[in-house]
Amino acid sequence: MDNSNGLVLITVFSTFLGAVIALIFAGRNTTQRWVGFVASLTAWGSSLALLILATEGTPQVYRFGGYDAPFGIILVADSLSALFGVMASTVMLAGFIYSIHCKDKCVEYPAFLPLFLFMQTGLSGCFYTGDLFTFFVFMEIMVLSSVSLVAISDDRLGLEAAFKYLFISAIGTLLLLLGISAMYATFGTLNLADMARQLETGDRPLLATGAAIFLTSAYLLKSAVFPFHFWQPDFHTTAPTPVHAVLSSVVVKVGIYGIIRLITLLFENEAPQIRSVLLVLGIVGIFFGGWGALSTYNGKRLLAYSTIGQVGFILVGIGWGSALALTAAIIYAFNHAFIKSALLMVMGLISSRTSPKTADFKHIEGLGPKLPPIVGVLWFLGGMSLAGIPPLNGFISKLAIVQSGVEVMAWVPLFLAVFSGFLTLMYMFRTWQYVFQTKLEKTVVKVKGFTEGDSVLAPVLLISICVFLGLYARPLVYLAEVAVEQISQPHIYINAVRLFGGG
Repeated sequence: MDNSNGLVLITVFSTFLGAVIALIFAGRNTTQRWVGFVASLTAWGSSLALLILATEGTPQVYRFGGYDAPFGIILVADSLSALFGVMASTVMLAGFIYSIHCKDKCVEYPAFLPLFLFMQTGLSGCFYTGDLFTFFVFMEIMVLSSVSLVAISDDRLGLEAAFKYLFISAIGTLLLLLGISAMYATFGTLNLADMARQLETGDRPLLATGAAIFLTSAYLLKSAVFPFHFWQPDFHTTAPTPVHAVLSSVVVKVGIYGIIRLITLLFENEAPQIRSVLLVLGIVGIFFGGWGALSTYNGKRLLAYSTIGQVGFILVGIGWGSALALTAAIIYAFNHAFIKSALLMVMGLISSRTSPKTADFKHIEGLGPKLPPIVGVLWFLGGMSLAGIPPLNGFISKLAIVQSGVEVMAWVPLFLAVFSGFLTLMYMFRTWQYVFQTKLEKTVVKVKGFTEGDSVLAPVLLISICVFLGLYARPLVYLAEVAVEQISQPHIYINAVRLFGGG
């Protein structure tokens, strides 16, 4: 009996169908927006349903063409992928809402909304796919869509940044394909559950270690982890605001998700060595991202560098490797997505009210008094959350990291991580001073009216989530704990797929 759960298919491909329909209605912007909104809302609703099912029961599976695993292509929603899927679909929905009211010229292009939906399809597919090659396909869909969106940006440097990332991404793609090739040559399959079953025997095939290195390097590059970060500031800064808001918040989490899968499902034997590397890169990344944010000249670029540092905290949690530390890393990744996306939207709507339409500090300095008061409130709440100030969700993330560090008695990395948190407070407070406390020089920039800039609706929704997850954190903590409990027992994932496939 075919027990496929169609919700998994809907979650991934509703936005793909929406993108195709939006292309049919190219030139009819209002229709495109309604189609895209319905598709994105459908993906969000089905991802929530999947999270409930995966948390309360076993992983949910969908197979294509009626072929059993490991020969057919399957989609799998366990607690980890479902939680990341909800994170991604929520932020993407907010990004879509922001794009509807965005004043960028590129948003009016017939290809913009379809490309945005294709990017969401690739992003969701990466989280839910059950085999490595399909992961590669979905990642390329995501990369090509995001590159195209940056290339058509209003920023004159967008095309240059897109070409830079395209070439650098090719390196990551090569590493990923080398890892995939090594795994296929060794096991004759790319199904994650089947490869994990074969690796459970304890015998380490000749190419297994090499595959682990290639795949880990590819995921690190995709997540802009130091020293693989060099493409990120230019690429993210020149992107249109609704695109930048998802690139720096959820797209970079694909690599994080891939790394967690590697060390918990496939390469448990190699996991200690991988975690040691992640711990070092995480600490270095935290300081590098913080100093980069402090020394930059542009608000969006500041937040791009900040992402490098915040990803470092997630890597530290993964590097410690305990159940509590993994729980903290997942909580941090989830909360950071909403905080960073909201802040990028706020910075976008600030820059949209200047005649140069830029986030350079020399143009937005002193702009605060001319902006609607809610903009200042949103930036303050988002900045304090990013710095880990209670009672916002960023505090829950930092607290979880500290608790996990105390548990494993990693005093030096913990001290460095806590100390570096002051860097976040410094560059967020400095930006607050630039924008909201400095006197505006009338000769520097022309400030547009309230209706001429981007809407505050999407950042209000995201900041509201940040406040809620700070005041009522238990549901997220519980979901993260369930996810860690499941991934710490690989046989749950393996048996769900194999029993589903009848093998």
